[in-house]
Parts: sequence; structure tokens; C-alpha cells
Amino acid sequence: MRCVIARYPFDLTKNGVLASMQGVAPELVTGESVTIGRHRYPVKQVGQVVTRQDRRDFTSGEVVRAMTRLGFTCHEYPATAPAGVATPLHTASALLGGIVSPEV
Repeated sequence: MRCVIARYPFDLTKNGVLASMQGVAPELVTGESVTIGRHRYPVKQVGQVVTRQDRRDFTSGEVVRAMTRLGFTCHEYPATAPAGVATPLHTASALLGGIVSPEV
């Protein structure tokens, strides 16, 4: 499939993307992400590996469109814990007798 990322045309295939990402450790997902194989990668990391361009040269939207057209599952921002649910920090603090406000 031909797509344009950062004003450069690329011929991408699903198998080509899978091969490019094989052996690449996923970074911490803080924004949009794409599931490739059994791993969830940040969109910018995938774009950098597949295009061999600097992450500042393209937008995450360009990569999301390309990955979606290839059949990969793309995700918006990571889900956050619902309000009022204790995080591990709050639980540990409560067990040690400390008081941590839920807004922290």
C-alpha cells in the first residue's frame, strides 16, 4: 500500500511492518499506540522504525492512518484509572499509616 508520511511516499505492507518491528522492544505508551503482533507500541516509535525518519518529521496521525489502512489496531490515549480507585501508591501509603489525597 502506498502512503505518504512526512511528505515522502512509502510502499508499506502488513508483513513488512511486522518484520520491521520484530525484535523491537516497545517503549512506554503515553499517547496514541498501535498493536503489532502481541505488543502495543507508541505510534511515533512505529513510524520511526518503519520510515527510518526522525520522530519530529511526521505526525502520529499520519502513522495511525497508515497502520489502520494496513489492518492494525490503533488506540487513542491509554485508559486511565477511574476516579476514586486507589492506585498502588495510595494503597501502600494507607498501609503504612500515611495519608495521601486522591488527587495526587
